[in-house]
Amino acid sequence: MDEPPEDVAVALVDARKTYQLGEPVHALDGVTIDVPRGSYTAVMGPSGSGKSTLMNLVGCLDTPTDGRVFVDGEDVGAMSDRERTRLRGEEVGFVFQTFNLMPRLTAVENVALPLVFQGVSREERHERAADILGRVGLGDRLEHAPNELSGGQRQRVAIARALVNDPAILLADEPTGNLDSETGANILDLFDELKAEGNTLVMVTHERDVAERADRIVHLLDGTVERVESVADQVGRQHEAQAGEEHDDAQTGEDGGEGA
Repeated sequence: MDEPPEDVAVALVDARKTYQLGEPVHALDGVTIDVPRGSYTAVMGPSGSGKSTLMNLVGCLDTPTDGRVFVDGEDVGAMSDRERTRLRGEEVGFVFQTFNLMPRLTAVENVALPLVFQGVSREERHERAADILGRVGLGDRLEHAPNELSGGQRQRVAIARALVNDPAILLADEPTGNLDSETGANILDLFDELKAEGNTLVMVTHERDVAERADRIVHLLDGTVERVESVADQVGRQHEAQAGEEHDDAQTGEDGGEGA
């Protein structure tokens, strides 16, 4: 495979990652998956299944022991450390379970921070950061420090910072893990909006109801892809089953009426 098609944001081709910990540990063992542009993928699996390793490879934080990993058409394993740092800064946005904001910076300064290292002017940094904060519903919180924001608002700031470079892919690692259910649902609603706007999202989660917000669920087990589940198909089957139950109930009611 020379390089993936244009409509694929991320591709893993027989990707393997082995760690030498006394004896070889195969964290990923021949994973092949494509992440289409504009798609929303959830990754699930038990502890030790390879979720973190997969995210590290896609996020250009590590390279495969064997196989190939493409991010926005570029072969991560063939790049130098400096090239991977550049690719990670420009094409990958990270959202973690912990908010990881600079406490002494305002919301707009936190979001603008990645642009500082790219030589973007102060005026343009502020303008782009303010725009993305407006998109995530924090246009009236630009000058608030993290300790002046709720947990959900801080997570929105973290999401805005991940998006400020207009990355090819947004990686979210348990993004609702430290939030209450209502705030977590609001963050997932925001992810739905980002997907509708054409963003590509990959989210690691251990919660089934969170994963079902995605288009599909990649199930990992022992470093391999156990199966890929289409959420749309699953929802469709549930609707069909529900419709069938309602039809049976209605039919039973009709039969009972005739008997009377």
